[in-house]
Amino acid sequence: MKKLLLLSLLSVAFSVKAQIGSTKNFGDPDSKWTFGGSAGLGGSFGSNNGGTSVYISPRIGYMLTESLETGLASNFTWTNAKYYSSSTVGVGPFVNYYIGRNFFLSGMFQEYFFNQKNKLTNVKYSGDEAALYLGGGYMQKIGDRAYMQIGGMYNVLYKEDKSVFGSGFIPSIGVVFGL
Repeated sequence: MKKLLLLSLLSVAFSVKAQIGSTKNFGDPDSKWTFGGSAGLGGSFGSNNGGTSVYISPRIGYMLTESLETGLASNFTWTNAKYYSSSTVGVGPFVNYYIGRNFFLSGMFQEYFFNQKNKLTNVKYSGDEAALYLGGGYMQKIGDRAYMQIGGMYNVLYKEDKSVFGSGFIPSIGVVFGL
């Protein structure tokens, strides 16, 4: 059931993004739609568990007012190391409040679905975990209606002894178009 819900939410997000991207008026200054996200590639090399990780986090939003935005964010992380591999998919709503186009406050709920494998023991683990992130940061204008956002968020549902994540804090750097 959870996989069906995840697939439904992702397909809605991508179909909305595809529809918006194909309209002539998306770049229109009067458009209330926003889109953006972040991506990353990491790696560690050498004799100590060398590996690679890939992270992508697209998001689409709608400006309810000049300062209040809501939308849907998703993310995918894939990691492959010498002794360990994992993949994580997350999806959920977000809300941002913009303060003078220089600062923002943010809240985001994510439901994560993950698969992990210990390559030494061949033990596999799958599950899900909810996260409610609260935070904020600074915005820098980088173009017409485009901003880079730099900030951080903390998962208020994080429990150190029960979470698959190493920390409740996540730094964030991303780009948003359409503000």
